[in-house]
Amino acid sequence: MKLVATLLLVGMLILWTELPTGSAWSCPRVRIICAMLNPPNQCYADRQCPRYKKCCPTFCGRKCISRPPSLPV
Repeated sequence: MKLVATLLLVGMLILWTELPTGSAWSCPRVRIICAMLNPPNQCYADRQCPRYKKCCPTFCGRKCISRPPSLPV
């Protein structure tokens, strides 16, 4: 019985560590960078953004952005 409980606990821990943290989407790639030496940032971490937004690098500083639209398949 102890073996079953231990295996169940280990299985639950493995599944828990594989859960995604934060939002499930990543920031879009920045292709152009502005010429400012220290561009202004509106945020530094995702927790500073409103719900469903993410703090991402943009062409000139970091900003809270919404999830980019998904492409139709």
